[in-house]
Amino acid sequence: MVIFLRIESSEIHVQTLAEVGQALQQARLQRRLSQEELAECAGVSRVTLSRMETAAKGDMSVAALLRLARALGYELRMVERGHQRTLSDVLAEQQRGDDR
Repeated sequence: MVIFLRIESSEIHVQTLAEVGQALQQARLQRRLSQEELAECAGVSRVTLSRMETAAKGDMSVAALLRLARALGYELRMVERGHQRTLSDVLAEQQRGDDR
């Protein structure tokens, strides 16, 4: 299973908890948010966010991950391995005029 974090037209493909944490941290830093600011916006504790970003926690709360992804402007999807684009993706690309 691959988890996609999607923002606008770019996608980040992650497969491990460490990669999810790195993606969260990159997105937070790109938006110039502190851990405290993002955690407050998403309704999670700063400690939870810190543990998720560093993969210090052996598991991640899906609810917390969804709240953080939404607060960063991401859509979280799980896609079957080997399946890269959905019909919705193709239609959205056509509407935008993408040349993929």
